[in-house]
Amino acid sequence: MNIEDFRAYCLSLPGATEETPFGPDTLVFKVGGKIFALTDLQTFGSVNLKCEPERAAELREQHDYVLPGFHMNKKHWNTVLIGTGAPDAKVRAWTAESYQLVAAALPKAARAALARALED
Repeated sequence: MNIEDFRAYCLSLPGATEETPFGPDTLVFKVGGKIFALTDLQTFGSVNLKCEPERAAELREQHDYVLPGFHMNKKHWNTVLIGTGAPDAKVRAWTAESYQLVAAALPKAARAALARALED
């Protein structure tokens, strides 16, 4: 997977947006104004993804390319190393899980707006 493929996948998710609030090198993907993924735009060596705490620990135990979230709350975030064995399909699946986790926690009005966007 390369940065263009990852970016296209993230932006294909309903209501997903991108921005660079932490500087020009950190690409952040949000849904409803909340972060679900972030990565270094220049190297694309890893991606931080939100995860349920038990699932986060499980993934770290199962895969040597999944680490506690770098510069994030390590209970809720994992860093997935890109190009070190993490299959593209897993990166996409974990990104979708992160997106869904964040979207489900949005306020009711924001969730309703996402649902309407899916219907259109």
